[in-house]
Amino acid sequence: MAKRILIVGGGLSGTIVANGLVRQLGNELRSGSVNITMIGTSDQHMYQPGLLYLPFGRIREHELFRSQRKVLDRRVPYHIDPATNIDTENSTVTTASGKTFGYDYLVIATGSRIMPQSIPGMEEGGHWFYDLDGARKLRGALDDFKGGKVIVNVNAPHKCPVAPLEVTFMLREYFEAKGILDKCEITYTYPIGRLHALEPVAHWALPEFEKYGIKYETFFNTKEVDPKGKKISSEEGVTLDYDLLITIPPHNGAEVIEQSNLGKGGWVPTQKETLLQEGSTNVFVVGDTTNIPISKAGSTAHFEADTIIDNLTSLVKEGRWARNYDGKVFCFVETGLSTGTYVWFNYTTPPNPGPPSQMIHWFKLAYNRLYWLSARGLL
Repeated sequence: MAKRILIVGGGLSGTIVANGLVRQLGNELRSGSVNITMIGTSDQHMYQPGLLYLPFGRIREHELFRSQRKVLDRRVPYHIDPATNIDTENSTVTTASGKTFGYDYLVIATGSRIMPQSIPGMEEGGHWFYDLDGARKLRGALDDFKGGKVIVNVNAPHKCPVAPLEVTFMLREYFEAKGILDKCEITYTYPIGRLHALEPVAHWALPEFEKYGIKYETFFNTKEVDPKGKKISSEEGVTLDYDLLITIPPHNGAEVIEQSNLGKGGWVPTQKETLLQEGSTNVFVVGDTTNIPISKAGSTAHFEADTIIDNLTSLVKEGRWARNYDGKVFCFVETGLSTGTYVWFNYTTPPNPGPPSQMIHWFKLAYNRLYWLSARGLL
């Protein structure tokens, strides 16, 4: 009987896994000893990191999207039919249409979602760039902005951990180019006692903030937003006035994870080296869906996906494990509209951001164009 590999989720990590498995298991697919199926929610694949550039007019909307069917290898059946229940005890997944898919190996790649509604007033009073509608609205707000107090408000957990720093640096240069920087005051809030969860990144960011006159308020866990009074308050009792509020909303995992009792908040408990669901031998978890305390970022998803491809291929072909995931993450960090730096780290090596340069910024822009090769597993 054919080995059935089922992938739930059509974002970056699930797509890389599917395309990589097709290349590694081509003979098995042709012989019918393996089949690979994907369940997703949309016929479009979006390059999510590109949303950061949309409010600043540095990318066009159409550049963010391609047909999922064209990104995904034609040998993988793709069902636009959201999963509603994942039953790991009986090795089945049920979808919104009522179909049931069985599997021998499951890859859960259901991603994350923003939850601005979880904080009173945030939906009405805040702007963000973590989805298309939010990025569009922020673009309009920046177009109309003439100066005043700007709050960049970071909530946890959230994906792309360097993005709040990036948007802060980009805002400063945007206001400078617009000729209103002297009329603007930027304040960055963070929920713990430094500017970033990764201590070396926080230590790097602090002098950069001070050099550019960017204010900050740490230990700021958002309690509520007052859209009419234009105020944002923290659980710690601090209230800040704003003219423009740019928030990084808290994130949850997919609803199907909670509905299936697979993990609190939509995060699946995951063994950090094998990327298997804790207690499982045939359920892999990848990308934002894991509860592993490392960055929820595109590069994390990519490196995790590569590990899963190797292990699933080895299990199918040889009945053995191939390798463990070492926690590798690599992130470009925009430090303005024309400069950037980068961080890389793993479970044993901490990040060490270098001096910003224009060259690294251009590398980031180049990767924006190469993303589609990455999603197809060619990069």
